[in-house]
Amino acid sequence: MRNARLADHDHLPVDVLPIGTRYPPDFLLARHRHRRAQLLYGATGVMLVETDEGSWTVPADRAVLIPAGVEHEVRMLDVTTWSLYVEPDAVPWWPTRCTVVEVEPLLRELVRAANELEADYDVDGRDGALVRLVLHELQRVSPLPLRISLPPGAPLRPLCRAYLAAPDVAVSNADWARAAGMSERTLDRSFRAATGMSPAAWRARARVLASLPLLRTCTVTETAGRLGYASPAAFTRAIGRNPSSFRGAPGD
Repeated sequence: MRNARLADHDHLPVDVLPIGTRYPPDFLLARHRHRRAQLLYGATGVMLVETDEGSWTVPADRAVLIPAGVEHEVRMLDVTTWSLYVEPDAVPWWPTRCTVVEVEPLLRELVRAANELEADYDVDGRDGALVRLVLHELQRVSPLPLRISLPPGAPLRPLCRAYLAAPDVAVSNADWARAAGMSERTLDRSFRAATGMSPAAWRARARVLASLPLLRTCTVTETAGRLGYASPAAFTRAIGRNPSSFRGAPGD
């Protein structure tokens, strides 16, 4: 199905509902939750997923597994999605927190084909076999470390959200301490308790994640320069792989 409303079909007696959607540029899907678990695959663009506990960056041609009942919002940056909404009892192995995963070519084509199905597809015929194969392949996916923790409340969470939206290598602990109205020592202690990372390490990781949307329109050299890396090679070391691999496969 394409551009359909989940609420109009959630009652159907099928374990998996495939729904593909094309979103306007820079579209915010406001905070919500689903009764079903969700595979949210981005055929194009970059998705920024946020829950109470953290933020996930999902480059093109990757997916995020969202557990049933977890409140989340998604910012869609030029995104076309292929989603599968899955009855929780059908996937007892589903992760308990959002997880970004690699999507190998076979799974990609299976999810694409599933999103062409009608709402009342034949669960006992070829269509049902296709969907069951998708679930089998999903159990083989590899997770990607594209998550960053977020503090639970003010004043630290607003600072982190603002930094994710506009990362700046010049921002220091002193800047954050002044904005939060606390000493640098208190900031460091509170931040480590909330995220498990120092503020400086958190900002460094945030810059890596912020690079993925930039790579949609900027070269590796331009992206490295905008985020304060000394060279494209330093940026590549920070990201842990060839940055061009995050551009994704062409969508439809």
